Amino acid sequence: MAFIRAVVVLSLTILALPVMAQVQGDAERGRKLAYTCHGCHGIENYKNAYPNYSVPKLGGQHADYMVAALNEYEGKARWHPTMQGLSTTLALQDKIDIALFMQGEAAESTGSPVGTAPPQAATCVACHGQDGIGILPEYPTLAGQHADYLEQALKDYRKGRRQNAIMNGFAGALTDADIKALAAYYSSQKGLYTPTKR
Repeated sequence: MAFIRAVVVLSLTILALPVMAQVQGDAERGRKLAYTCHGCHGIENYKNAYPNYSVPKLGGQHADYMVAALNEYEGKARWHPTMQGLSTTLALQDKIDIALFMQGEAAESTGSPVGTAPPQAATCVACHGQDGIGILPEYPTLAGQHADYLEQALKDYRKGRRQNAIMNGFAGALTDADIKALAAYYSSQKGLYTPTKR
């Protein structure tokens, strides 16, 4: 069952990415649709009730990645009851428009990371770059994300509560100390921010 769910989610994600390049998104329409998103994602340092961790920053995040994430919630490859429920109510065009609005000004690499990367980050750079800026639009930017959110995400990948063949394997080899070090490093980089209603 889990394998079938992963195949369905991967198919939805693959189908969504080329569509984003073909369909003209409307960030202004996304601003109107995102009113419910701001109840959590638009409040600086807002925390998820249970388990308790910071709601992720979406400002500056790649729109393509956010669409893929919403499809993963819809396909139950990511665990979060609120996000799973919300994603099922959105058409693909809604997801694209909301993602374009939430992205705002996409985060860009500074070219000079802050501090010294932990050894485990050597694997991360292939997709997330030296300073946590996703190198392709479908890869998430980690720079500036809340450390406790990054920890929660990596632990969810390790437990299989998030399904991604690469991330499940990578996170499965990490200790809690490794996860804490990676989260601290990427959260200290310049990048993501809490979006406003603009």
